[in-house]
Amino acid sequence: MKITNKEIEAVSQLEAFQRYEYFIKRVADSERMYTLVDDNGNFAIADVESSAVLSVWFASEFAENNAVDEWGSFSVKEITVEEFEEDIIDMIEKNNWLINVFSIKGKSGFVVNINEFAKDLSAEM
Repeated sequence: MKITNKEIEAVSQLEAFQRYEYFIKRVADSERMYTLVDDNGNFAIADVESSAVLSVWFASEFAENNAVDEWGSFSVKEITVEEFEEDIIDMIEKNNWLINVFSIKGKSGFVVNINEFAKDLSAEM
């Protein structure tokens, strides 16, 4: 689903928790989210306050906008909610990662643990 420049500008102005709430609603509607991966399919993992985090966005355009600097060679990967539940949750738990929801221009988004994330997404769906 393509988003407009107007939506990109409006959503980018929201505070981190508001972006998180918006993300949850949009992912519940589309049943898709996006992240960044390298050429080998490894996720782009950032360090936020000494925690490893997996960054996710509700639209590929936002993910593309964050494929800069150390992630400049990374590409956007679409993840269905089903794939997230079946494959990625276990990986997140195994690696003790947090989820960085909707970072913008190198600034952290709303960082949440997998249990809270799954609970919020499930409640919205």
